[in-house]
Amino acid sequence: MKPIKNAVAFVIYNPDRTKILVVQRPFDDENLPGVWGLPAGSLKENENYEEAVLRAGREKLGVQLQIIKLINEGEIQRNTFLLHMKEYEIEIIKGQPSVPQPINEVTQFIQWKWALPEALHEAAEKGSLCSQLYLATIKKK
Repeated sequence: MKPIKNAVAFVIYNPDRTKILVVQRPFDDENLPGVWGLPAGSLKENENYEEAVLRAGREKLGVQLQIIKLINEGEIQRNTFLLHMKEYEIEIIKGQPSVPQPINEVTQFIQWKWALPEALHEAAEKGSLCSQLYLATIKKK
């Protein structure tokens, strides 16, 4: 049985809620090189999902976040593990997004932008669980 890796992803809307913040993964990323998707991160030992969201906001975007609600969760098989992810709607309460951040211990994004949800289709097709979860959520509405 493959080990389980727990992760979080989050959705940040622009002020008029017409676009979402998307980030580009580094080109040397193991699973999704150069792909545009939602900000995401893995849980550290003894960390809960909500703590991981707040930490990822600081370490990957340089902002302070507030969680609004859990919007979806799911799993996907990777080569060496099962990825279990919870996805949250959040808002930025302090700071402006900036990438990459000067923290080497976590995957750093190389660009960010506001985009329509359709920008996630390519990532979803390539196996991005966070993109798949979000697109499934908006399809239900």
